[in-house]
Amino acid sequence: MAQQDTDQQRAGVLPVDDEGYVIDTEDCEEREAAWRERGTSRPITVVGNPVLHKECKDVTDFGDELQQLVADMFASQRTAEGVGLAANQIGVDLKVFIYDCPDDEGVRHTGVVCNPRLVELPAEKRRLDDSNEGCLSVPTAYAPLARPDYAEVTGQDEQGNPIRVRGTGYFARCLQHESDHLYGYLYIDRLSKRERKDALRQMAENEPRYPVVAND
Repeated sequence: MAQQDTDQQRAGVLPVDDEGYVIDTEDCEEREAAWRERGTSRPITVVGNPVLHKECKDVTDFGDELQQLVADMFASQRTAEGVGLAANQIGVDLKVFIYDCPDDEGVRHTGVVCNPRLVELPAEKRRLDDSNEGCLSVPTAYAPLARPDYAEVTGQDEQGNPIRVRGTGYFARCLQHESDHLYGYLYIDRLSKRERKDALRQMAENEPRYPVVAND
């Protein structure tokens, strides 16, 4: 196990625990800064932009272009003061999201997931949490949305290696929210018509605190 971890870290891959899930809670500050400092912040696409409303393409090339995209995503996320960002939120039609998000215990999680798939949970793990949810692509708007308070995602890391990520509470919400993005869903698509209308009203009445792409 120790040798496996050493090999993974040398390849730029997060170590895994005894159950095969990535350990994404170590060296978060250093890893986030290393990505962000290589990136360029881009404006955020907002609801109505076509790239947000369709399933993204699978990541098949894990080369330099993807590495630069991930760096730009971390830079963009920091500018927007977010905790998660999907590639289509900066206009890129690829299944990749990043996160730098605390769970309900205040433990920080930082990582990259390509080609994510949410794991279907058994009934005994589907305890719903109806906390407020917001989205950088629906700036200044918030609404309560029931989601399971535990989530698992399978996918690949930025090097193309298979990974499994799990989270609870706020981080579980983040994993579900960002995975949704890459399949063409915004959180407001899961609201009632009245709640969706109210969220769009909130967005229209306020100014975003970060650069956005206007929908012409």
